[in-house]
Amino acid sequence: MIGEYNTSREGIILKEYGRNVQKLVNYIRTVPDKNKRTELATTLIELIKQLAPVAKEAQENPQRMWDDLYIMADFNLDVDNPFTTPDRTILFKKPRKMEYPQNNVRFRHYGKNIERLVKEAVKKEDPKEREEAAIYIGKLMKTFFSAWNKENLDDSVIVKDIGILSQGKLTLSLDKVREENLFEKLYREPRKSGNNNNRQQGGERSENRNQRSNRPFKKNRHQHRRRDQ
Repeated sequence: MIGEYNTSREGIILKEYGRNVQKLVNYIRTVPDKNKRTELATTLIELIKQLAPVAKEAQENPQRMWDDLYIMADFNLDVDNPFTTPDRTILFKKPRKMEYPQNNVRFRHYGKNIERLVKEAVKKEDPKEREEAAIYIGKLMKTFFSAWNKENLDDSVIVKDIGILSQGKLTLSLDKVREENLFEKLYREPRKSGNNNNRQQGGERSENRNQRSNRPFKKNRHQHRRRDQ
């Protein structure tokens, strides 16, 4: 007996339902009586609910299973559909291409939000509030940079970049920034997992071992009894 290969079989439109379901759909299409086709289609839907794993996801949306039935029938199925008959053009319509926002970021290591904050800070009329906003932005810039880079960012670079982003409208004294540590990070890096503690504990254990080793040796009275006894 010559085996039947999948390459010689009729193609499966929706592979998740399997070949047997596809054959049943093809058979329903050949039934001449519409009422009988509708009855068989309804029975097939109930059978799919019990057998097909994909039907578990469609239990909350029964219309999806009827839509899949029409897809497997290549939309050539004349039955009394309890739902709106699907349209081929709608189901196979390609989604619109989502446009990716094309924003030119001057300094990518700071991010776009830093530029937005600079624009808002420039709008402040009070010089003190503008300076406080510039200091806060400097802290953010230092924090964001250190999150992606191992080396630290010098305060002079931050002061310079703030001036560039604000077009010279936000100015800070570099000496004041350094003396008062105004650009301190908003959060501190967590301490490494107890290397110092381990070293300290290890040193204490070594010291204890040395102390024990330096203790005078206690003679065993059983081993050192006099021979004459």
